[in-house]
Amino acid sequence: MNRNGISALALAALLMPSGLAHAAVELMADGNVGNFRIFLVLNGKMALAAPDGRTLYTYAKDPERKATCTGTCAQQWPPLLAGGEQGFESFSVFAREDGRLQWAFEGKPLYMSVKDTAPGDALGHGIDDAWSIVEVPGHEM
Repeated sequence: MNRNGISALALAALLMPSGLAHAAVELMADGNVGNFRIFLVLNGKMALAAPDGRTLYTYAKDPERKATCTGTCAQQWPPLLAGGEQGFESFSVFAREDGRLQWAFEGKPLYMSVKDTAPGDALGHGIDDAWSIVEVPGHEM
């Protein structure tokens, strides 16, 4: 959790019914800034997902708001591109070296994995000890 917290994500996680394997919560702030979802993946961990339900990842080698996964890497790990939206809460948008806009969460650029073929898949987690799901803290009873 960053110094500002992730109140919208935490609230969404708390409101999800327990045992619902692929519950999705749309998060929107101040108009049309994009839809993000939360899915239960990897032994009950809740992860952030793109609007289409694909699990989102961060790359350990990326500095804040800078994508180092380009070229061949970006073919295997497509960046989550923004279409001119503005950031909100823990989400921000930054310009990649190629000029396209990419979403970041708590400063870390967001990517998808080509290995994931269905919502809730998290087959990219742990690859090369560098790729991680964006885990959303859940509420323990």
